[in-house]
Amino acid sequence: MTKLFAGRVVALLLMALPLAAFAHGISEADKQSMLDGGYVRYMGLGASHMLTGYDHLLFLFGVVFFLTSFKDVAKFVTVFTLGHCITLIVATYYQITWNYYLVDAIIAISVIYKGFDNNGGFQRVFDMKSPNLLAAVFGFGLLHGFGLSTRLQQLPLGDDSTAMLLRILSFNVGVEIGQIAALAAMVGLLAFLRHRPSFKRFSLVANMGLIYAGVYLLFTQLHGYQHDAHADSFRFPVQEHKHIHEDMDIEKAVDPSRNSI
Repeated sequence: MTKLFAGRVVALLLMALPLAAFAHGISEADKQSMLDGGYVRYMGLGASHMLTGYDHLLFLFGVVFFLTSFKDVAKFVTVFTLGHCITLIVATYYQITWNYYLVDAIIAISVIYKGFDNNGGFQRVFDMKSPNLLAAVFGFGLLHGFGLSTRLQQLPLGDDSTAMLLRILSFNVGVEIGQIAALAAMVGLLAFLRHRPSFKRFSLVANMGLIYAGVYLLFTQLHGYQHDAHADSFRFPVQEHKHIHEDMDIEKAVDPSRNSI
């Protein structure tokens, strides 16, 4: 029964991830909205980006999973927030960037790491204590901030340094608002489930789900990087198939006799 339940949870999670992927980037509509609007729109996009940033949310879910006191939640979230604020602001302001597929692939590893750690992987597999969690959360926070920065740098932030900094800070404030909203829901859900008899089983399943989701995200991002890096050397099979049919339609238009088989 436990394996069946776990399989269903993981299957639903993996089915939902491709849908969330469409919201993870910054759409053309958002770009134009930010160009036409003010700092409030940067805040709104920052909040929506965090709330649809499935990799960030999965990692945060793993971080707060076993935290039972407000003090502990505040401590770890503050460290994570400090980390991603540093790289988000500094990397964007100084235009330090990298291929966002590779950045997101490493972020996916952070999700795998947290699920593995939560299920006692270091103790069972390596017979060792877990690495310092506070340091790990700060390090991964730096990485997540860099991931956010690669998205924000897709936008024209302007040439005026002061205005650019204000736009970055506005986006960052929005990210924090979205993060607080997501954390409130996560902590509330975990507090409710923690007192139920099935929490131990749920814990195992949920953290295995984090591992599987992280692996799925890792290979998805690496696949995206492969196509991005070789975009000029080959086409996707679907695109190739589409081009063949387009050529056939052109030939039929020129020579109607081709319509008969």
